[in-house]
This record gives sequence, structure tokens and C-alpha cells, in this order.
Amino acid sequence: MKRFLVVLVLVLALVSVFGQTFERNKTLYWGGALWSPPSNWNPFTPWNAVAGTIGLVYEPLFLYDPLNDKFEPWLAEKGEWVSNNEYVLTLRKGLRWQDGVPLTADDVVFTFEIAKKYTGISYSPVWNWLGRIERVDERTLKFVFSDPRYQEWKQMLINTPIVPKHIWENKTEEEVLQAANENPVGSGPYYVESWADDRCVFKKNGNWWGIRELGYDPKPERIVELRVLSNNVAVGMLMKGELDWSNFFLPGVPVLKKAYGIVTWYENAPYMLPANTAGIYINVNKYPLSIPEFRRAMAYAINPEKIVTRAYENMVTAANPAGILPLPGYMKYYPKEVVDKYGFKYDPEMAKKILDELGFKDVNKDGFREDPNGKPFKLTIECPYGWTDWMVSIQSIAEDLVKVGINVEPKYPDYSKYADDLYGGKFDLILNNFTTGVSATIWSYFNGVFYPDAVESEYSYSGNFGKYANPEVETLLDELNRSNDDAKIKEVVAKLSEILLKDLPFIPLWYNGAWFQASEAVWTNWPTEKNPYAVPIGWNGWWQLTGIKTLFGIEAK
Repeated sequence: MKRFLVVLVLVLALVSVFGQTFERNKTLYWGGALWSPPSNWNPFTPWNAVAGTIGLVYEPLFLYDPLNDKFEPWLAEKGEWVSNNEYVLTLRKGLRWQDGVPLTADDVVFTFEIAKKYTGISYSPVWNWLGRIERVDERTLKFVFSDPRYQEWKQMLINTPIVPKHIWENKTEEEVLQAANENPVGSGPYYVESWADDRCVFKKNGNWWGIRELGYDPKPERIVELRVLSNNVAVGMLMKGELDWSNFFLPGVPVLKKAYGIVTWYENAPYMLPANTAGIYINVNKYPLSIPEFRRAMAYAINPEKIVTRAYENMVTAANPAGILPLPGYMKYYPKEVVDKYGFKYDPEMAKKILDELGFKDVNKDGFREDPNGKPFKLTIECPYGWTDWMVSIQSIAEDLVKVGINVEPKYPDYSKYADDLYGGKFDLILNNFTTGVSATIWSYFNGVFYPDAVESEYSYSGNFGKYANPEVETLLDELNRSNDDAKIKEVVAKLSEILLKDLPFIPLWYNGAWFQASEAVWTNWPTEKNPYAVPIGWNGWWQLTGIKTLFGIEAK
């Protein structure tokens, strides 16, 4: 019966949406990034924008390929440091906005300078270290830095969406920072055609500059980004061929592959590429969590392999002790000697030994250790309610800690309460991965773990949620950010890793998956380990990690 449904989908040549008829073999149905009704396409507020706004509609200067640790020129033809503080960028020939207006150096200058005019833009802080931009000619610019931060600049090259000056230059600050920007005009291969509560439809821009200049021709005429709020519904749609491209976390992937031929990145476990490092942030200002050796005992007590198996069906892998992602741009700096010397592994007996030596013992014989003064204590670990894989994970973590005598209870607040606790540092232990994702630089991982500004902030949105303070870390992060030499970067990464492993304000546990499942009912030639032409993820921030190239490689049956 289930196989009949798949065949039935193939027989249906036309699909009706909003009263329109779309040809099924020219329409790509994608899900896993739209969690509320689409209402914002503003490139200046990317955290609110519909996924695909940056990537499909607006484009960056470069892409970054994390599989090969390479930057790929996009709107830019090339870019290079010509001195310690000068970066020269050349745009491609023939660039055009979707309304036909040429895209020139003036647009790039405007994109950066509007962030100096309106300081609420996400990348406005660049002007703390960028001195000026010189327009050399229609295609060439020189960025002159007052304080060159090479690693942050890498991120800006792939994450800053270039916007059309002729559309935005007369808008007010309120319009720039708060407007929905319906019917956006970018330079990309797709434009927004329509939307409803459960979807956003992108239509191919047949005049996209990349068809001519790059030889990349997007295959789908339309991309229908679906809002699917239940994993079970998404699984059913994938099985029936109603969902072509899934970036959901879906249980039962091994069964889906065997019964329905669903495509994943790896043919066998772990099935998924790594997306970020998941682990526990610790409130280092709360006793007894304020004791580094107590935190080390917890690290020895937790079994990440149990989480990998129980919560993820082996679709992910356990992290190395430093949490450094197993990707070329990260592992070339991996400090093996430091990790071997200061790292940890699952060893509950070692955890007990450390706790005994600290004086934490079960005095009243209730199964839980009291502190050295005989005082009982209880800790909580939290994650959002409804995030089932994380709920199972913190249950497993709590079980492991209880086994060595640490009284820990899982908590599952709704997401708004979880976010308030996370960003405000109002927790004991909290599971998170928001600031440890794949990027163009290993600096971003350590900045997310240690983010120094969090210490003095009431709310931190950029990491270091447990408010760990260490002046040496701040100095090292600045040193890493300002380095453009691989040997120096490796040296600083080793020092930061040593501090992380000694003090453990964050305990890395596993690599969360870059969730990808695809149906071959309508579209084939998906990117996989054996055909790695793209990273097939369409979440915000991932189109520029070569996710966009998925659309150039797939083929309709």
C-alpha cells in the first residue's frame, strides 16, 4: 500500500497550490526550516527572515565549502589581502538585480555603510574595526581596516547579504530594521512568488546572472518551502513523495532508507554530517558547579554514546573532548597532544574518585552526595519541552550523574522560558548548541563557548551562557581573531582547548546532525558522501555553506 502511494505521486503530473497548477517534476517541496507562518524577508534581520531569503533571494560575496575548507567566489570574482589591513575585492562582470538594474561596487559600499548609519543592523559592529571603504571603480573596492580581524572577516564575506542601493537608500531606520520587506528584490536565483500560513513559494529567476557567468542553472522552477510542525507528518510526506527535501530531525531513518529508498548523506550510520557541537553549559557561579574539578567529575560521569544510541539511533557521533567539529577547516588545528593530556572520557569510577577526593560523600546514605560540610544539594538540567531528542538526552545525562551520586533532575520548560533561562544565565546545567555550528573559521566555535562579553551582560545571545570569566581567554580570542597565519592559529587553538578542558564551563558531548533526508520519487542525484557537490541543508546560514548548489545538481525524473 505504501509503495502504491509513492507510485501514485509519480503519476500525478500536476499539483495545485493557491489555485495555481504547478508541474510536479518542476517543483521542489522542501521542509525543515519554516516554523511559523512566513511574514518577513528582511535581509537586515536574518534571524527573523524566512529561510532562503539569504541564499535564494539575496546573495553573499563568497560561499564557504566546509567539506573542503575552501571559499568559493560568488558575487565576488576574487578577494585578497594586499597588506596587513587592506582587503581588495573585485565583483564579477554582468551582475544584475532581479529588477534588471546592474549590481555594482556602489551596492556593496551601501550594504556596509548603512550598517554604520543604522547601528541596530546585525553586522554594524564591523565599524568598530573597519576604517573605510574605497570605491576603486564599478567592480572594485578596497576595505581599509583600523583593526583587522581576519577571522570575523571570513564570516562576513559569506554571511553579509548584499542589498540594492536603489531600493533601500531612501528607507527610514524603522523600515530598514522592522519592515517585513514583502516581495523582496535581490540578486539571487529565486524570487518570492507567493506565501500562505503553511508555505512560501520561490520561483526561478530565469535572468539570474549565475546561469550565464557560472554555468549554474537551478533545476526546480519553483521551491515550495513547507511549514510542517510534526515529525510524524513529515515522515509520512517523505514516504509518499510529497516532500522531496527534508531538513527535519526524523526518527527511524534506517527503516525509511530500507523500506522507501530515502537518501541520506552517509549510506550507513551516522547517516548525517555534523552541524554543531551539542553539550552542557554550566553555571560556573553557583556552588558546587563553581569548582572546576567538580565539573570534571561530571564530564567523566556522562556517557555520550548512550545518547547517540538512545536519542539519535546512531545518526550522530560523540564529540571529541574539545568539541572541535570533525571537518577539515577545524581538524587541521586539532590539538591532539593537549586533548590527550587534559581530555576526558566516560569513566564513572574516575568521576567517583574525583568527587571523593573533593570531599563530596553520601553521608546520610540516601544515594546522593553531600558537600564537604555535609550539606545536601540538588541540581537541575534543562532543555525545551517538545524537543524530544534533547529531552531523552538530558534524561540520560541526569541518570549518569545520579549513578555517581550527584542529585540532578531534568526540567522541560517551554521554549520561551528555556530561552530566558539560557540567555540570562538562570540555570544550573543547560543543554545547547546555538553558537557552536559550522562556520568558515574555528574562531567562531571558541567565541561561542567562551564569549567574554557575556560575563558583564544581563543577557548573552552569543554564547558563554554560564558566564565563565577568564581574562586570558579574552586575550587569546582576540589573538586568534587577529591572526591570519595557520601556525599561529594552531598555537592559540591549543591554548584555548587546554583552558576549556581544564575548566570545563562547557562539556562537549556529541555533534548534532545536519539533518538531511530526500525522496527520489521526483528528484534524483542528491548530494551524498559519494557525490559531495553540495551540503544539502537549507536552514538559515547554510545556503552559503554550499546548500544553494544542491539546486544545481539535482535532476528531475
